[in-house]
Amino acid sequence: MKALITGASSGIGKDMARYLASKKIDLILVARRKERLEELKKELDCNVKIIVLDLNEEKNVYKLYEDCKNDNIDILINNAGFGLFGDFVDTDLSRELEMINVNVKAPHILTKLFLKDFVKKDAGYILNVCSSAGFMAGPKLNTYYASKNYITKLTMAINEELRHKKSKVHVCALCPGPTNTEFNKVAKGTFSIKEASSSYVAKYGIDKMFKGKMIILPKLSMKLGNFGLRFLPYRVQLMIAYKVQWKKSRPKK
Repeated sequence: MKALITGASSGIGKDMARYLASKKIDLILVARRKERLEELKKELDCNVKIIVLDLNEEKNVYKLYEDCKNDNIDILINNAGFGLFGDFVDTDLSRELEMINVNVKAPHILTKLFLKDFVKKDAGYILNVCSSAGFMAGPKLNTYYASKNYITKLTMAINEELRHKKSKVHVCALCPGPTNTEFNKVAKGTFSIKEASSSYVAKYGIDKMFKGKMIILPKLSMKLGNFGLRFLPYRVQLMIAYKVQWKKSRPKK
């Protein structure tokens, strides 16, 4: 088998590469940081191809597909993404548009193009790395939450379409909560609750992907929290989310 992973130079993507390599699955690793990809390649015991691309550029997303469409890809993992803390009125518009490009447009395009190939051969896995944020609105992390809502709901809709066609292609959404990655450094905030390790989230997500699970929630607390949301009015959800994000973004004493 062969897997393509975007955002593979750090965090969950990096640990997914390690876990898939341990299962003797060949890899195509995509990220902006060449040095990190080369370091990762050296430690993996499988065939590894690295591609240095910035998925903020739409043309690069199409280029990635064109460069890999004949490589017999079995697994697509859309992991690249980032967040940005702050009130919507204050956050930088250009950075938000970059986030939409990376978090929404890139996985949308890659999912569409590779899914067509997978459907033709009636085999393959697509794992979209979403977030528990994909089930709520997120004051002070507004564009990030909205982007994860988009890709989570898109994944669910595609999954149902494939189910009705009795397709053997599996499209899944990994929706972790707080995870120990570079997310907070990039987003300029800190988690206020205990983080899961990225290696645990990566292994759990891939194992459940192979079982065809549509929504993958790595921790019991996330499963209970997501279930509880169904019974809370939107205003209460927003108040909770605001308080959580406020704790992340306030200055440390």
